[in-house]
Amino acid sequence: MTSHGHFHWNELVTPDAERAMQFYKTTIGWTFEPMPMEDGATYWVAYANGEMAAGIFPTNRPAFEGVPEGWMPYLAVDDVDARVKTAIASGAQLMRPIFDVPHVGRIAILTEPGGAGIGWITPAS
Repeated sequence: MTSHGHFHWNELVTPDAERAMQFYKTTIGWTFEPMPMEDGATYWVAYANGEMAAGIFPTNRPAFEGVPEGWMPYLAVDDVDARVKTAIASGAQLMRPIFDVPHVGRIAILTEPGGAGIGWITPAS
């Protein structure tokens, strides 16, 4: 388990997951496995030498129109709900309601006061 305050995960947010997977397969040697999402889309888990390395989150759906392509880092936090309350009081914005991903953890997507996006996760134990 990643300790509080350390980076836990990175995912590429992109409208073209196939293009991204081909690029990282060719240049880095990643392999990919699909993970179905609740809305019917497919999240792609990247593996390096058999170990999970990153994710690819497809944004080619109406709910994500206008979301720019880029890497989204996730920090491990000890209590995502409590930490989000503190973050909002300190000027952050919650971009969507906090949510759970079974066997992964409880996740918040924020923009910090300067506008940078950041994910926070309390990993599943």
